[in-house]
Amino acid sequence: MHDQMPTAMPLLSRGKHRNPSKGACFMELASFLAGERWSDHPACTHPLLAGLARLVNDHTTDAARPLLAPLIPSVIGLAGDDPRIDARIALRCAISALPVVSHERQLALAVSVLSAEHVLSTLDGRPNGSVGEQSALALAQVPDAARWAYRFRRGVRVSAKGFRRYAAPNTVQLAVRGISEACVADPDAMLRKLLTDTIGDCAELVRHEAPVDRRRWEDACRLTRR
Repeated sequence: MHDQMPTAMPLLSRGKHRNPSKGACFMELASFLAGERWSDHPACTHPLLAGLARLVNDHTTDAARPLLAPLIPSVIGLAGDDPRIDARIALRCAISALPVVSHERQLALAVSVLSAEHVLSTLDGRPNGSVGEQSALALAQVPDAARWAYRFRRGVRVSAKGFRRYAAPNTVQLAVRGISEACVADPDAMLRKLLTDTIGDCAELVRHEAPVDRRRWEDACRLTRR
């Protein structure tokens, strides 16, 4: 899909926009390309993935935001009710942000890693307490936070429903804000990679062919370019 993009990229900007002539955020353009009503909460994309895309869009600098545009078609069609999607999104956000955010945020994100792994292990039938390789590597980079999180998690019950409703959205917000404020060389690149990797995670769970209308994409470019 990416090799079919037009050369003129649309102008992405922060926040909500009344229509394409006023500008567009990441998910508003996705709604337009999917043929839906203009909205930053389109039905074509999983709500938590859409939430991540909006946060990345808004926390990316104006100079780097246009680099997000080629990712827009890839979120169209990534929707479903599988609770593993929410857990995978939250887990990707937590392990990506964990090594670079402030200590206070590390404590919360380390708990998020363990909680997401618990939900996934329950849904996938893995042994309780098991964590994936990427999670183990992320936790190893913050040993103090990891030890605290393991102590905190003892005896705490986490349901897939509760995690999906409360913990997962909070994890996504905490991770994006933490990365945007982290003392790293290029937080924009980290946010873009986070969104790219999360899209890939979701695509593994949701088989789809994005119904992108090329004419709409070209119209979006024309209406929103400078």
